[in-house]
Amino acid sequence: MSSKADLKEPLGGPILSAMKTLSFQQKGLAALYDAIGNGLGSSFQAAIEAIDAISGRVIVTGVGKSGHIGSKIAATLASTGTPAFFVHPAEANHGDLGMIARDDAIIAMSWSGETQELSGILRYSRRFEIPLIAITAGAESTLAREADIVLMMPKADEACPHGLAPTTSTLMQLALGDALAVALLEGRGFSASDFRTFHPGGKLGASLTHVGEIMRVGKDVPLVPLGTSMPHTVQVLAEKRVGCVGVIDGDGQLVGIFTDGDLARSLDRDLSGHLVDDVMTRSPKTVTEQTLAATAMDILNRHNISALIVVDGSKPVGLVHFHDLLKIGVA
Repeated sequence: MSSKADLKEPLGGPILSAMKTLSFQQKGLAALYDAIGNGLGSSFQAAIEAIDAISGRVIVTGVGKSGHIGSKIAATLASTGTPAFFVHPAEANHGDLGMIARDDAIIAMSWSGETQELSGILRYSRRFEIPLIAITAGAESTLAREADIVLMMPKADEACPHGLAPTTSTLMQLALGDALAVALLEGRGFSASDFRTFHPGGKLGASLTHVGEIMRVGKDVPLVPLGTSMPHTVQVLAEKRVGCVGVIDGDGQLVGIFTDGDLARSLDRDLSGHLVDDVMTRSPKTVTEQTLAATAMDILNRHNISALIVVDGSKPVGLVHFHDLLKIGVA
């Protein structure tokens, strides 16, 4: 039988290689961070202002690995409130230039700044005075000379041992693109509700659902008034089968809750002669209709409970159960 020591993988080979790669990339991101705090910051601000000023879309373009990164940046921009799409430079040279309008802005990506395939888009942008933002490390490159705004990337060593495969450089491009998207998002006050508009499907869309959209209402919300006998309270608890009963005062304000957990903890007591007032939990956990489904699930998990009363002020207006959240895909 192998001991735990035998099962430990030696710090070498692939593991050492992975750590070295991450070290290179960490240094690249650190250099980018420092650059933003210095000269790159003013160009970054100018790029944000240029994109904010257009009435059209952001066109992202690039070739090879820069193109793949550009496609992701365009998708991130589009999903965070900045209309954008990716145009491949080769396709642009064969008719797709017609997809770029005068009220758009172009982000062109090339680490060297001398990518031949970009020449058509560069000439097109100059001809029709379309704002051109360059992301490049080539300070004296054609792309840098032609661009209105240059996001000059700091030099960094690739993680590839031959210094050839784009690795650190593409990570830095991706990070800068994310920084642009987030800065634009924050500047426009893009909210979680806005985010959900562009992400209606899957777990993300479910998490951004508001409790008010899925809560149980009316007779499906178990409520009893103060002064209700415990036998009747337990009967309501059993009939509604949501794990709790809300307790309200004469003004309809929620003042307490009785749960199946409370019942289990009282099995050694005779509750037949008691009122719900005697055993209920005061100041129960509640949510509002605007609470996100993900937040409601987090509250349930943290407090190990199965349901939450939904309130408007202090008045109960609904109930959301653990199963309701599971049904829409929040887990």
